[in-house]
Amino acid sequence: MKRSKLTLMSREQFSGLSLHEKNAYLQDLAKNFAAHNDREEQELDRDALSRLRRYYSRRVWADLKLDQLSDDPMSKALRSLGEAIRSQSLKEDVAAVLMQESKPKRILRPAPVEDTQLTFFVPTVYDAPIKDDVNLMDVAPFSLSKRANTGIIRYELKDSLITIEGGAESGLATVFDYDIFLNMVSHLADEVQRYRRDDAKGLRPSLPPKTYRPSASHILKFCRRSDGGKSYEDLEAALDRLSNTTIKVINLSNGRRRQVDSRPLISGYSVVSRTGANKIDLIEITIPDWVYLSVVNNERTVPLLTLHEDYFLISSGIGRFIYRLARKAAGQSEATYSIREIYKRSGSSQEYRKFSYDLREFVTRTQSFPMPDYDLTLQEGKDGPVLRMTRRVSLSSPTDLFEDELA
Repeated sequence: MKRSKLTLMSREQFSGLSLHEKNAYLQDLAKNFAAHNDREEQELDRDALSRLRRYYSRRVWADLKLDQLSDDPMSKALRSLGEAIRSQSLKEDVAAVLMQESKPKRILRPAPVEDTQLTFFVPTVYDAPIKDDVNLMDVAPFSLSKRANTGIIRYELKDSLITIEGGAESGLATVFDYDIFLNMVSHLADEVQRYRRDDAKGLRPSLPPKTYRPSASHILKFCRRSDGGKSYEDLEAALDRLSNTTIKVINLSNGRRRQVDSRPLISGYSVVSRTGANKIDLIEITIPDWVYLSVVNNERTVPLLTLHEDYFLISSGIGRFIYRLARKAAGQSEATYSIREIYKRSGSSQEYRKFSYDLREFVTRTQSFPMPDYDLTLQEGKDGPVLRMTRRVSLSSPTDLFEDELA
């Protein structure tokens, strides 16, 4: 979350404004404050404007009675000190008023205009399959940043060591690139279920292919993104990062270490066709063996968990990670994690203090704008603060509707 950055005009300048100019200035101040503090932009009402005007004109300055001082050097020094104290106090108190008068920023971004067609699309969203006792929902197999980052993410868990590494040029896949991976897994899961239904009828169907050929518009609709030109450019860059990001796992069992081959998030892709405007159109994605075998070779179940369709509208990387962690750990009930453990599993490049601050801010925002499926609360634990994730009871939740279908 960005820190508060307020540049305030002096008391003298403010006093020289007309009533209309004072209100306009304070409205702009509130707008800038909201932008730098993850607050929802909102017009100040008459009462809030009146309080801010009075503070600007009276508080602290009048208490110091600086207008009664003479013009000697000592008085000038006192004026300068009083102005400095007043300026700092003013920033803090104006920020407090604006915090009270504004609403927290929503955790879900607005759905795209064409999202009205989603009712006819009804995507079923599954997360990654379990392989070698490691579930990708326990950790973040991607960067939480919206921008591509270089470097390596390492996790040292109780029973495994996990390394996530991106390409030298493309960087690590981001949490938003991972939407394409979810689309691929969802397609494969649907194909496997169709294969089993046909096989049960004695139709002798063929196994699903290891390649997936979606259109760019199909992926964007599935991921609930706008159908604008930049979305197509971002899609191609995301495919580059996904194809160059690998997951290496070392399972620890009975004191022995067993090396597991590196697993790419996707085994590769190619652009089959482009539009007349040279936008990416038809894509061929190669499904990696570790995903394909986990889903296809499991004879009784599809080892996946269904996500809420509003997962794609969660605007922050930390919010998406928390949802996935809750979906895996809390399921249909509840689960708790210490903030330090969440930090450890997030792969965040932030300092712990900054990560903890952002997590607390996200949890606070969910009190006004709840996260899909789960309620979040912070509590004090033996070794520090813990996050409790509790499943809300909802008969209409997509993750309830599809839960039995996967069993």
